[in-house]
Amino acid sequence: MRFLSPAFAMLLLTTPAHAQCGGDFSAFVTALKPEIRAEGLTARQVDGFLAGVTQDARVLRADRAQSFFRKDFIEFSRLLVSQNRMQAGAANLAKYRAIFDRAEAEYGVSRGVLTAFWGLETDFGAFQGDYNTRDALVTLAHDCRRPELFRPQILAAARLFARGDFDIAGVGAWAGEIGQVQMLPIDIERSGVDGDGDGHVNLRSSPADALLSGARMLQSLGWRAGEPWLQEIIVPEGLDWSKTGLETQLSTADWSERGVRAREGSLARGLKASVVLPMGRKGPAFIAYPNFSVLFEWNQSFAYVTTAAYYATRLLGAPAYQPGTPDPLLSLEDMKALQRALAARGHDVGKVDGILGAMTRTAVQKEQMRLGLPADAWPTLELLRKL
Repeated sequence: MRFLSPAFAMLLLTTPAHAQCGGDFSAFVTALKPEIRAEGLTARQVDGFLAGVTQDARVLRADRAQSFFRKDFIEFSRLLVSQNRMQAGAANLAKYRAIFDRAEAEYGVSRGVLTAFWGLETDFGAFQGDYNTRDALVTLAHDCRRPELFRPQILAAARLFARGDFDIAGVGAWAGEIGQVQMLPIDIERSGVDGDGDGHVNLRSSPADALLSGARMLQSLGWRAGEPWLQEIIVPEGLDWSKTGLETQLSTADWSERGVRAREGSLARGLKASVVLPMGRKGPAFIAYPNFSVLFEWNQSFAYVTTAAYYATRLLGAPAYQPGTPDPLLSLEDMKALQRALAARGHDVGKVDGILGAMTRTAVQKEQMRLGLPADAWPTLELLRKL
């Protein structure tokens, strides 16, 4: 589920790669050939890379379906962090101890984080997707919704193909992610590691290649060695809720003065951090350190990243979080109505899709502050009525 960051997406918009999309699919593929050839491939390699390419309607349906991310954090995390995944994670931590030792020594990335993404992305390699990767990338580049994101991935896949590290018959996720930790072709080019020493980077069949490549990618995205990422906390009832959320970072000493304390152990010293309330002030509470933000470069979903970060702490011995008694998630129609109301007041909530994403959370918090409500960024029926 490695999605391109907004900043990288804007960079790609300035390149020729976003040029053509739509129209006849065969004509689109033909127009790709000279562009791929310009990457240094021979005509024979280009023909081999594009041989039998087809438009995949399933990919387009998946691209437009986001119901999985409509779940609230408690429901989402309990679904993904199952007892089976806890047991499998522990077993794989022991089985691949030497690889994790190497990942931590060379790239500074915690084994808990790597194992969490490995488990959530593919159930430790058991299911890596069933979409033809090459076809998915070409289909999404042809589609005019986000061609600037996917056309460069085609070129990267072609370069990998030329060096023997991309199988045109290989399958993966609908958005073109490949292998046991689901990386896009550009990421494999930049961060791929031949962990097993066979001369190739194969994220599908080699746990060593997959885990070390994932670690190297996280390091390149700014992961800070030896630092935590997420920790469960106890928050006082009188906390200034407007200070919560990822947009506000205070020192852990400042948070301590405000009455925030770790549920177990103590807050990390000398770091800035944010108080994260996935379901508002009545639900689970965490403190997010700088490494937490790096994880959004892997996936843009708040619920997914928070779940992955939490799962990583559980694998390393943290207890299950305290769920509290949060207000229920708004219905799909109520959430859409809220997003429309927020947009009408000038807030950028992105697409009105009924999904509580980062932009909607920010807008909710601002309106809560304006209306004198507890500004914990969790939307309620009370807020919707007032808007």
